[in-house]
Amino acid sequence: MSSFNRRAFLVLSASGLAACGFTPAYGPQGGGGALQSNIEVDAPTTRPDYLLTRHLEDRLGRATSARYGLSYAIDLSQSPIAISANNVTTRYNVLGEITYALRDLQSGAVLTSGKVDSFTSYSTSGTTVATQAAEKDAQERLMVILGDQVVTRLLAAAPDLPV
Repeated sequence: MSSFNRRAFLVLSASGLAACGFTPAYGPQGGGGALQSNIEVDAPTTRPDYLLTRHLEDRLGRATSARYGLSYAIDLSQSPIAISANNVTTRYNVLGEITYALRDLQSGAVLTSGKVDSFTSYSTSGTTVATQAAEKDAQERLMVILGDQVVTRLLAAAPDLPV
């Protein structure tokens, strides 16, 4: 009878990661600490902007004296994905795309930029109020997903950023 030893697996996995040059983002050699509470996110003007900014500040901290500035543009659209036999849309996809740029606030130079995209869905089979609440919830979930993608990309670029 074979037995799986988790301790041996963890030791082998950790040594394998160390051998490939893996460094935790928030570890002593990682670049994540340089971003923490050091990015000033552009002020929100719409509800999706606010949801994204709130999530980014939750993940990265609110900057007091920022070294970097983060600009973004959000593009949202909806597409029907389920239509009943009565030709009534019962489910929508909310598609989102964020184009972002991290700037050095001292020089104004763009340090890294990119584009992330994803989607969420919501049902329209309830009342009007329930459908509106589901749509707002889908937007909020989408901003969390997209915000996490932006943070992941920033953390990956962090070791190469000027300090």
